[in-house]
Amino acid sequence: MSRHGDISSSADTVGVCVFQYPMPRLHTNEEVIENAKKICEIVKGTKIGLPGMDLIVFPEYSTMGIMYDRQEMFDTACAIPGPLTDMFGETCKEAGVWGVFSLTGEQHEEHPKKNPYNTLVLINDKGEIVQKYRKLLPWTPIEGWTPGNLGTIVTEGPKGMKVSMIICDDGNYPEIWRDCAMKGAELIIRPQGYMYPAKDQQVQVSKTMAWCNQVYVAVANAAGFDGVYTYFGHSAIIGSDGRTLGECGTESNGIQYAQLSISGIRDARANDQSQNQLFKLTHRGYTGVYANGDGEKGVAECPFDWYKTWVNNPKLAQEMAEKVTRKTIGVSCCPVAGIPQPTEEEDELLELTNELDLS
Repeated sequence: MSRHGDISSSADTVGVCVFQYPMPRLHTNEEVIENAKKICEIVKGTKIGLPGMDLIVFPEYSTMGIMYDRQEMFDTACAIPGPLTDMFGETCKEAGVWGVFSLTGEQHEEHPKKNPYNTLVLINDKGEIVQKYRKLLPWTPIEGWTPGNLGTIVTEGPKGMKVSMIICDDGNYPEIWRDCAMKGAELIIRPQGYMYPAKDQQVQVSKTMAWCNQVYVAVANAAGFDGVYTYFGHSAIIGSDGRTLGECGTESNGIQYAQLSISGIRDARANDQSQNQLFKLTHRGYTGVYANGDGEKGVAECPFDWYKTWVNNPKLAQEMAEKVTRKTIGVSCCPVAGIPQPTEEEDELLELTNELDLS
């Protein structure tokens, strides 16, 4: 049984801690290294207070902060492995815990010609990097990270629990949660640097996706004000039934900790029926299919036209999205630095389409 409120863990439970780190505002590699040292001390100190802790998770941007200056972003971009991951690895080995750490950014293969990646590393209790994830869906139009190219990954984590990682805005897309879950993830870790005004929506979406995918969710969000944004915190650990086991408020350096049952989630996925979304999606309508004498497996084929189009003809899928949204990445009513504004002709076409409801 998963549970909350104690400091222990057992052979059947993974002790997970989410740490609500205050968003740093840094400018140089020296400042980044000093901040990373603070994070290392937090790992060791938290393990003393939570002896059952198997895994600690830090928010997006917690290591480097958001580099609002483009040159600073390139100057502080790191290699993986490198000095920062070496520090985190040594700390995890010393403390005997697993850790999830944010690196914003990781140098592009063509650094410094192309923008860095927004990356997470999962480091085991031996100090080894066992998963590296690059953010697939950067928070456009503000974030300029190169979109990730590694896909979603599932790794055997502490005590054998299967772990995937996603980052912040990734979590607003149901597809990424389902991809992780269908690959076998039992715990999806979502470090984020989410700010107001989207608090209610972000708290809700992680709970909903836990429920829809029968998966544990660990959210580590930032807190505080970095001179540009105020981060709402509410880091949380969520059960596979979508109910919150523990949730922080808005405080800096808040902690939530829970024990996640390995046997519990596996039992639920194997034996639950009416709300077993992972099984039912690919065995569609099996009750009626069986009654009709057409086999025991239900309907396996995907019934969703747009997903078929996206796989088979991505450009056409993009055009379909543009028909219900817009054709340009910029909007003239609210310019964003670094994004081209639509031409006058494009604006006129958009206005005409909206007026006539043309497609």
